[in-house]
Amino acid sequence: MSEVDINILDSSLRIGLISGVSSSGITINLSHAGLRSASYHQGGRYGRGEVGEIVLIEGQTVIIIGKIIDIRLPEKERTSLHPHAVKSESLDAIAYVQILGSVDIRSLSVTAGVTSYPRIGDVVYSATTQFLSILPQLTDHDYLSIRSKSVSIDIGKVSDSSLDSVKITPEKLFGRHCAILGSTGGGKSWTTARLIQECARFKNAKIIILDATGEYRNLPSAYTKHMHLGEPLNKNIESLPFLIPPTDFEESDFLTLFEPSGRVQGPKLRAAIKSLRLASLAPEAADNGVIKKINQSKDRYREAMRSNNNASLVDKPSQPFDVKKIVSQIQEECHYVNSDGSWGNQNANEVSYCSSLFTRILGVIHSKSFSSVFSDEQLPSLEDTIKSFLESDKKILRLCLSSTSYEFNAREILANVIGRKLLGFARQELFTSRPILTVIDEAHNFLGKRVGFEEYSVKLDAFEIIAKEGRKYGLNVCLATQRPRDITEGVLSQMGTLLVHRLTNSNDREIVERACGEADKSIISFLPNLKQGELTIIGVDFPIPLTVQVHTPTPPPLSDSPSYQDLWG
Repeated sequence: MSEVDINILDSSLRIGLISGVSSSGITINLSHAGLRSASYHQGGRYGRGEVGEIVLIEGQTVIIIGKIIDIRLPEKERTSLHPHAVKSESLDAIAYVQILGSVDIRSLSVTAGVTSYPRIGDVVYSATTQFLSILPQLTDHDYLSIRSKSVSIDIGKVSDSSLDSVKITPEKLFGRHCAILGSTGGGKSWTTARLIQECARFKNAKIIILDATGEYRNLPSAYTKHMHLGEPLNKNIESLPFLIPPTDFEESDFLTLFEPSGRVQGPKLRAAIKSLRLASLAPEAADNGVIKKINQSKDRYREAMRSNNNASLVDKPSQPFDVKKIVSQIQEECHYVNSDGSWGNQNANEVSYCSSLFTRILGVIHSKSFSSVFSDEQLPSLEDTIKSFLESDKKILRLCLSSTSYEFNAREILANVIGRKLLGFARQELFTSRPILTVIDEAHNFLGKRVGFEEYSVKLDAFEIIAKEGRKYGLNVCLATQRPRDITEGVLSQMGTLLVHRLTNSNDREIVERACGEADKSIISFLPNLKQGELTIIGVDFPIPLTVQVHTPTPPPLSDSPSYQDLWG
């Protein structure tokens, strides 16, 4: 293999000459600005001087990469422009080009910035689709060694090309986490499905999908383990139920769920949780799972606290307890204290103050939204589900949350519990030898949320912590959302790679610009005009933004809305 075996500069794609150079950009005199249509060459479409086109400028030691952001006629040409008065080939148009980076002629490595500026008169070419297709690989310092790597993801093809696919290694795509962004109908779900299916081609791949709507339920069961919470309306025929037991919850989760209010409910709830932990640690100190306190001696309680380090364990936020006993235990906490310090009679006023809390607790425990938490069914737990998946030959674990409603913030809290469980496994170094990619569909429903009431509100930050520290443990996330503005900037800024589909909302575009230092206003300005299924790759490992047409996933996700023609006809 020769050192330079790709077609970078093609003389037939020459479009003009440099007429001006500044630190902010380059001016080009275009040769083909008046052509009625683009030209086709070796399977690719070339605008030969169109807004948005990537161009290459031939310098003495480097090749400059730029993007045409504006095309105009000089004033004297503009005033004489008429449909039939001027030959189109003779138009004297000027293009303004933003400099994106440089190509080292010897090593072919691509870097952001400019090592040396072009000179007046340097020749400008349309970038070949072959060059654009390997642009992500050229940003590595050793391009020739990168080409030999077999694990790469065929995400799509260069826009307007029928031949050249864009292949990216998982390290570059997911190594610093990834986010798939785009307005409804832009192709976000197709991109997510394509990435999942490409990852499933690899022998030792492991992907966990939080499927918020069930649209990935048609992933082939040959390599996918389908699991679901509750009873989804639409589910894979081989999907099995699983539980997220209360033991996976922490004290903050219960405080958020039960929303105690006032100066009585909160302390009583905390005291009840502490007592139930002791009942779990020392069953001999309890009666029917409840620590009896009203008119009871403290001797048995104190003895239980002294044994087996229980005094410190009862204050541990993750220490499990029987949440179904919580109402009975709160009633036991509502008591007077006798003059000698012993527990006295029931305090009816405190019981009355806690009546609304009892109602809330019973409502949560018996809610359909939490049937997968407080159920008595003998089903696989979340921990068992993940561990059995890691030991199996399946490539994908799909956790369907489509039946989980927003009642009591169930969807957000359960997703956060899943994230915390994955983070716990990661910190135990279960993923270091076999990295896990977690795909979070409709991520705006889960991330950056604060739920709860007043002083007992809590930020659901499990996936935010994963984004900050999961990479070193082999746990990476890929977020998919149509509302980037609803995801905290702290999370989005941790995403090393952004796959951005059409974004029509200006607030979303501003969020992307702030979160990604590699994207400036001129790059962001093209996002509302992307075609369906077309995306721009931006990120730390992609100093040159690249527009790609995503390959059609097989099978495509089941995200179609109901057909009024069929159902109303």
